[in-house]
Amino acid sequence: QVQLVESGGGLVQPGGSLRLSCAASGRILNNYVLGWFRQAPGKEREFVGAINWSGGWTYYATSVKGRFTISRDNAKTTVYLQMTSLKPEDTAVYYCATGNVRGPSAQYDYDYWGQGTQVTVSS
Repeated sequence: QVQLVESGGGLVQPGGSLRLSCAASGRILNNYVLGWFRQAPGKEREFVGAINWSGGWTYYATSVKGRFTISRDNAKTTVYLQMTSLKPEDTAVYYCATGNVRGPSAQYDYDYWGQGTQVTVSS
């Protein structure tokens, strides 16, 4: 069993930055991927980016590439989503998830999900 807890959400002005954290506990296997997803009001949940727990590769959705950066700590217990140049359209509840997935954006493959953290980009 794996537990995930997101934190760091809040209100930020357009063009600002925010860093989300995803703290993981439990039995995390080396082949697991940690993905970030978001869901805006009235929209479907969408893939943001992902990182491999062991190897550290990252993969991003086109909409956030160059603005968002995913990293992990050396203890491999916390993954971060650094968000810069934020836009109003980035407003959503952000979730982290993990599991043994066929591909980083295959959200239905992820077994474990956090509760989500709200990010609001507004002036």
